[in-house]
Amino acid sequence: MKKFSGLDEFVAAQGAELGPTDWLEVTQDRVNLFADATDDHQWIHIDPERAANGPFGGTIAHGLLTLSLLPHFTSQMYSVDNIAMAINYGYNKVRFITPVKVGAKIRARAQIAKVDQLDGAVQATLTTTVEIEGSDKPAAVAESIVRFIG
Repeated sequence: MKKFSGLDEFVAAQGAELGPTDWLEVTQDRVNLFADATDDHQWIHIDPERAANGPFGGTIAHGLLTLSLLPHFTSQMYSVDNIAMAINYGYNKVRFITPVKVGAKIRARAQIAKVDQLDGAVQATLTTTVEIEGSDKPAAVAESIVRFIG
């Protein structure tokens, strides 16, 4: 994990690569809990018997579940000390490239793509790639924005 001592050090790291994180197994239990939390009970996520004969050969994680794991991965990639708070400001672009099959392991890596100075804050754009163990194609690529308040 990269630890930045403050905003100046973070700003100077524009273009830096972060990660990769540890692998995380996507379990059926996690997918089911996400389905319950979001009321998205589509059979490709929660019905292993039916999904076995479906287009992916088994159940897959929701794309939004993969996206929702970014804070988990981010906390393994970097931290910024001596700030009041960090705020998830949103996303410019998200693409779900490859379905994540239940039982697969995923991890993330990121690049600090852009850093802008604001009044009393710094706004960073990070490009994060979620990889699937053993796959040539990523699960997702997300361009996220985070604001660090000094």
